[in-house]
Amino acid sequence: MKNILILLSLICLCSCASKKNITYFQDSDNLPSVQIDSIYHHPKIQINDVLKIDLTALEPSSLIPFQFDKLPTSGMTQIELLKLQGYLVNKDGAINYPGLGAVMVKGKTTQEVQSILKKEIGEFVKDVEVKVRLVNFKFSVLGEVKMPGTYTVAEETVTLLQAISMAGDLTIQGERNNILVIRHNNGVITSKRINFTNTDWMNSDYYYLQQNDMVYVEPNSAKVKSSGFIGNVGSVVSVISILLTTAVLIFR
Repeated sequence: MKNILILLSLICLCSCASKKNITYFQDSDNLPSVQIDSIYHHPKIQINDVLKIDLTALEPSSLIPFQFDKLPTSGMTQIELLKLQGYLVNKDGAINYPGLGAVMVKGKTTQEVQSILKKEIGEFVKDVEVKVRLVNFKFSVLGEVKMPGTYTVAEETVTLLQAISMAGDLTIQGERNNILVIRHNNGVITSKRINFTNTDWMNSDYYYLQQNDMVYVEPNSAKVKSSGFIGNVGSVVSVISILLTTAVLIFR
């Protein structure tokens, strides 16, 4: 009987998830100091991006030729409203801007587009100021998260942690030390494996997401086993426990 109880205890211990495999940032006491400018790269504008462009000047009436007519916006979400008021980058990599026509923006940052528009509009409007921002920053989170899907936000800066948070965090079955980030950049696909149990990756180019990044959280070994014939550790423990309990009742 004593041996059976010891065996049951060992089985239960084996079935418990290790804290080492679950806890984020286990080396947080040694979190490195990182200069944001050294790891953040302003996203390059791509086809199908939507830009919101705001103009100001000492004489607001002088800006009328360079602005869209106002449209009804009732009942729209923030993202829908920003898209309606924004400028879509067409298949040629340009936006059709009032008063200027086609303006090439593909491959440029929003800061570079600001400079271009300020220079061109400045030829007609005195002391014009231009603000450009991306309003359909899009990324996808797949795999072992609580709310997988594609997310669109009206921001240019989204960190990997924020993306995971928007997706409801990893499930308990998510592999925390092997998160895959897939990136499309100028027709080239790159990827990087991220380990959330430490902080080394926070000073890499993957701390901030880029437009259309894809994040994949693969299942841990317990989840993989649970989908197979043998079943997961918890199921095995349950079966063995029932068998041992039955044996105790029969042979005591």
